[in-house]
Amino acid sequence: MFLTKRIEQAIVRATILHQGQKRKISNVPYIIHPYSVAFLLAHYSDDEDVIIAGLLHDTLEDVPTYTEEKLRSEFGDRVGDIVKEVTEDFTQAEKEDHSIRAHHWRARKEKYLKNLENDSEEALLIATADKIHNMRNAVDEYFLHGDAVWEKFQRNVEHMLWFYSETARIISAKLTHPLVDEMNRILTELEKVTIAKNKK
Repeated sequence: MFLTKRIEQAIVRATILHQGQKRKISNVPYIIHPYSVAFLLAHYSDDEDVIIAGLLHDTLEDVPTYTEEKLRSEFGDRVGDIVKEVTEDFTQAEKEDHSIRAHHWRARKEKYLKNLENDSEEALLIATADKIHNMRNAVDEYFLHGDAVWEKFQRNVEHMLWFYSETARIISAKLTHPLVDEMNRILTELEKVTIAKNKK
């Protein structure tokens, strides 16, 4: 997929909206994550809206001032629909305070998984690319820093693996795609390093 005017607009918007945010594991600028998700999608898709939704997939969760209405106004209803599908349901208080959202982690993840079973193919592709990058980041950081990396997660390793395993199971049952193959490969790698941790 070539760099279109709308995709460039989405790059600019995502960069501004995520300004100052950091990845919780690596502490690098958060925008690296939406860029990586969009890059994975662009490798396989010429669907401009899917790539734009990949760039903006975390904005409704993590940017309290950016509303669904603003997203639809700037990038259209189809992008808004796709982003809404992959967005976890946070209250305004949870959006503004990450310590509050931690208390509802399991219930929110279970709802996300239930919604995933009814998501469109476009949303499933974004969810897959999202999980690939998150799991790859966890594995890479493990090889850099060892077991200390697991302390940075809101929940313990077992909960993390449960969520990624269930996500992979649901997506694999609904979608056949090279990105799904890569997701399952990196999940296996993540399971190996966490099993190694538990044996110590």
